Amino acid sequence: MLTAAGNQTLTLTGLRFAANLGILAHEKNAPQPIQVDAELNLGAQPLQPRDDDIRHVLDYRKVRQIIIDECCAEHVNLLESLIGKLAARLLLLPGVLGVRVKIAKLEIFDDCEVAIRIETGQW
Repeated sequence: MLTAAGNQTLTLTGLRFAANLGILAHEKNAPQPIQVDAELNLGAQPLQPRDDDIRHVLDYRKVRQIIIDECCAEHVNLLESLIGKLAARLLLLPGVLGVRVKIAKLEIFDDCEVAIRIETGQW
């Protein structure tokens, strides 16, 4: 008997917190608000898990905490460095085939946000 399946993507959007990021003096002295959006490609998955148990799926609470921990672990000068570190960490999660991450600095300019987006792995 074949089990119905579909491609599954875990998505976290609009996750906002303060991180130590940037090269400017005021950025080095205090954390600044950022927003992280992440998509994790989990590939083909059954339309329903084999049971209703969190241990058999990727727990989005864990993904959220990894994002916060990686972005707050240490001061990083470049947004490009931070996003690469975060994407590599998320790609290590069991069952994750590909990662798309966007990090926006929310208050660097008065008239716009600045963001970097990266895609790695299988899509």
